[in-house]
Amino acid sequence: MATLILTNIPPSRRMPTIPRAALNQECKMKVPYELKQGQSRLFHKLPSGLNMEVIYQEGLKQKNPDEKKDSKSQSPPLVFVHGSFHAAWCWAEHWLPFFSQNGYDCYALSLLGQGESDDPAGPVAGTLQTHAGDVADFIQKELKLPPVLVGHSFGGLILQCYIANMRFNKMKDNVSLHPYLAGAVLVCSVPPSGNSGLVWRYFFSKPIAAIKVTLSLAAKAFQTSLPLCKETFFSVSMEDQLVLHYQKLMTESSRMPLFDLRNLNASLPVPSVTNSSLKVFVLGANDDFIVDMEGLHETGRFYGVSPVRLEGVAHDMMLDCSWEKGAEVLISWLRGLDKVVSNRTVSPDWSVNLL
Repeated sequence: MATLILTNIPPSRRMPTIPRAALNQECKMKVPYELKQGQSRLFHKLPSGLNMEVIYQEGLKQKNPDEKKDSKSQSPPLVFVHGSFHAAWCWAEHWLPFFSQNGYDCYALSLLGQGESDDPAGPVAGTLQTHAGDVADFIQKELKLPPVLVGHSFGGLILQCYIANMRFNKMKDNVSLHPYLAGAVLVCSVPPSGNSGLVWRYFFSKPIAAIKVTLSLAAKAFQTSLPLCKETFFSVSMEDQLVLHYQKLMTESSRMPLFDLRNLNASLPVPSVTNSSLKVFVLGANDDFIVDMEGLHETGRFYGVSPVRLEGVAHDMMLDCSWEKGAEVLISWLRGLDKVVSNRTVSPDWSVNLL
């Protein structure tokens, strides 16, 4: 179940059927993110009892009275998962308004220990399995249609874990623990083998860049150095004032590491998926300072697809000054996917469908 804080919602818009709560949720981020018009903040209660932040924006519906209202004519909802040092807000800035205007219900999640979500006990926020399980719990309990899951950076690795778990189809009370997806999108994603290969390639081919990446991320120097923050996440043409704004939000977004990296690397690569009907879109950026070309192609090979690599875009594709490039490419892919989904029969209990 989830509680709902209503913010900037026109009275004529219908929200999901989720219990409402008083507006008394204390902000965990010292620099809170101000929601945009049409967005609301949900808190999904996980089986652990912890609350996970969700920023929601309803898709703009067609006004054609002759349009069919059955589920086969509806676009799948989009569920966005962030990476390290980010939270749900990173999608709410540009991509949620864009995709909602194009008819998609949008849900951006903040993983535990990030954004306005609760903090779990222990030194790190979780593991690949626990984060994927939290995403699955939200999808299973709150959505009525199979979603397209979109993951960025380490969020993409969590998505890959989710996909692998779909193959095992573990059940509880006759319900799949990792519900069926309409599609999966990996944006500047950490590859299936993890980030260790990326780091070693940088050390041998670009030692100065390797030092900068290590300082920026491992030592969190991006939080205090504006030039390093810009080089790590954004395009060179990004305005410093905007970089500073996002730098403050990123600094406040992550109260604890997403993973224990040593344990994470020991659990990789993610299990392979063969003979899958799931549509996967791998999207990368030419100016990505974190995920190199080989990492992008590794992910594409893993899922048997050709990755798309955008020129003039940096690692934080959804926040970059050229954010429209990624959004336009993705909306084109989604429209093609909509045709596939509308022709596919989905059982009433869609959560038990297999790959």
